[in-house]
Amino acid sequence: MREMAEKSKKIKFRLFRYSGNGEAEFKEYEVQVQEGMTVLDALIWIKENLDPTVSYRASCRMGICGSCGAFINGSPNLMCQTQVLHLNSDVVTVKPMPNYPVIKDLVPNLENLFKKHSMVHPYLIRKDKEEQENPRGEYFQTPEDWHYYFQFNYCVKCGLCLTACPTVATDESFIGPHALAQAFRYNEDTRDEGEEIRFGVVDTAHGVWRCHFAGACSEACPKGVDPALAIQLLKRRIISRRLGFRKARKGTPLAPEPKEAKRREGIPEAPKPTV
Repeated sequence: MREMAEKSKKIKFRLFRYSGNGEAEFKEYEVQVQEGMTVLDALIWIKENLDPTVSYRASCRMGICGSCGAFINGSPNLMCQTQVLHLNSDVVTVKPMPNYPVIKDLVPNLENLFKKHSMVHPYLIRKDKEEQENPRGEYFQTPEDWHYYFQFNYCVKCGLCLTACPTVATDESFIGPHALAQAFRYNEDTRDEGEEIRFGVVDTAHGVWRCHFAGACSEACPKGVDPALAIQLLKRRIISRRLGFRKARKGTPLAPEPKEAKRREGIPEAPKPTV
């Protein structure tokens, strides 16, 4: 029983409350927290047992969707990845992510995040538009080629990097670490031919050159992505192209079709669509 008691503790939660009418306040709730309970678990318990009006954003509960970003005891984190007892505090303050407008309570408006993400054309661009729109196969890429950008595939678009970035806080036009890291990811992809198009977006006063290399974005990332590194490498890539040290790269060709390939025995057919 004593061991169970040590793994259970009453914690006071201070939640930011905002209804959209310009009035904001903190409201306190007490929760009996068990070992392994996350901040998101606590918010779900509060909503189900104490206050059904509490609003927050969440989905997968396992650090994959990136929906539950928040400012927890002064640090940007995913609520589903933050265990309450690991905070070592009797009071847990949860606020919406800074640098975003607030819709209600802990729900930020991420429209600007995705708007800037779309600006950098976050997809493969090929000069052969017919092949891009009507693919005949897969573009060739080696494991070594994939190694150069694979960590940036782990981005879950939670927006915590923009929350931590001091430049985003002072310049609303700054593209931001998330979008710049994704620009680098696609420029580094050997299958892509859209580098010059993205340079037109990021090689600006509010693009890569506005980054002061604070590194807070990389520290805040819950998936271990390093946007600060991507931005510095993107700067180097731009300078190399502008000085003529690097030429435009031609995207890799289509991978050859396997010869004499046949379906392995024992694999069932795919089910027919239900819709």
